[in-house]
Amino acid sequence: MQLHLPLAGEGTLRTRLYRDLRDALLDGRLQQGERLPPSRTLAGELGISRQLVVEAYERLIAEGFLVARPGSGTFVERLPPDRESTVAPVGVKPGAHWPLRPLWGDMPVRRYNFAGGVTERSQLPWQAWRRCMQQAMRDEQVESRLYGDPQGDLRLRRGLADYLGFSRGLPCDSEQLLITQGAQQGLDLLARVRIAPGDVVALEEPGYPPARSVFEAAGARLVPVPVDEEGICVEQIPADARLVYVTPSHQFPLGMPMSLSRRLALLDLARERDMLIVEDDYDGEYRFAGRPLEALKRLDHHQQVAYLGTFSKVLHASFRMGYMVMPEGLRDALLQAKSLSDAYSNALTQRALGHLIEQGDFARHLRRMQRRYETRRNRLLAALEAVPGFQVLPQMAGLHVAVGTPDDPATRMAALEREQVTATPLAEFYAQLPPMNGVLLGLGALADDTIEDGVSALARAVLD
Repeated sequence: MQLHLPLAGEGTLRTRLYRDLRDALLDGRLQQGERLPPSRTLAGELGISRQLVVEAYERLIAEGFLVARPGSGTFVERLPPDRESTVAPVGVKPGAHWPLRPLWGDMPVRRYNFAGGVTERSQLPWQAWRRCMQQAMRDEQVESRLYGDPQGDLRLRRGLADYLGFSRGLPCDSEQLLITQGAQQGLDLLARVRIAPGDVVALEEPGYPPARSVFEAAGARLVPVPVDEEGICVEQIPADARLVYVTPSHQFPLGMPMSLSRRLALLDLARERDMLIVEDDYDGEYRFAGRPLEALKRLDHHQQVAYLGTFSKVLHASFRMGYMVMPEGLRDALLQAKSLSDAYSNALTQRALGHLIEQGDFARHLRRMQRRYETRRNRLLAALEAVPGFQVLPQMAGLHVAVGTPDDPATRMAALEREQVTATPLAEFYAQLPPMNGVLLGLGALADDTIEDGVSALARAVLD
């Protein structure tokens, strides 16, 4: 038989010959059961070494596409799948729902960067971090364990326990802590061990979209519960809710703290209904007025609260480090789920972070950033309050402010782009209820010398 093989394109001659032979199978130029030219004949026709042809045949034989029959030759054993198959692609399990929207995509970096959920890489304690990372690598050289602990590095967990007791009024020990790949993994693990398809999950409205997406993907039936000036409206939580997700220290995105009466009512409700409370303390380190609020978990005497924290706001989101104070009843299941999910979080990063906390560099960095962000926040608030059309929502903590506007900024995205402003309309944080007109302004990555001009640009985009 005549077999045209162009031997063109990139790669070595050996690679091109194999690719051309496989293309001949894919394109139908070679049929099931057809005999290929002898290796010496094909080599002569192509003007190449016979050994190259033998190697290509042997590779396709090893892959099951050809078969060698002694005394008869080399034949097509089976054909590869069609490139354009009419068979339906493999799908997800029945009843599963995977939201196609991005969880928290990269926002465009513009001149006036009010993006939420980000901090300044340039302000990280890089010198101290390099020292701690080098120390962690020295530790690894003498480490006898092949794999890390699914629960997390013990030094880091001990340092975290001390930190939470001091800064958040949350007494816990290292055995209650689980190190995660950011708070998002903590949410995913809780959904795995607590939520079955069809279970009701209550969430604050407005609220944090990535949390909604995790529970939605687990098959939960989501029920948005409105918030007011005291936090989530506890009396509106469905009677059959299996889990409720809240941000009591600094409601996301509106900013109010949950009042003590609401906290106690929520805990009572959880105990009565065997309901898990997920407390996301995403930026509790930054409080700029009044006494620091204790975590809701501090009031939890019946192990109804899973407390989530993250290093994304103190250090940076790229570290992918978070933690959970586990309820006793879920501890074993959570450790098993973590082990099955990714075995354990990055060992070197954990060790280095443990050293950073143990040696005091973490606390020094946090105090420095608290002062820096407080100054920036005060300057931003002063600029916003000077604009008649803006209504700044009261809040005493966090790295963002929520600002009410006469119209929905979601309709002004082209104007925001024209004015070189990066900001998020509050409408993006609502699932069902009519959204409040307003915008979330992050201050974590905002350049100090752009604040006043940025507010003016924002006013032109959303008020004019």
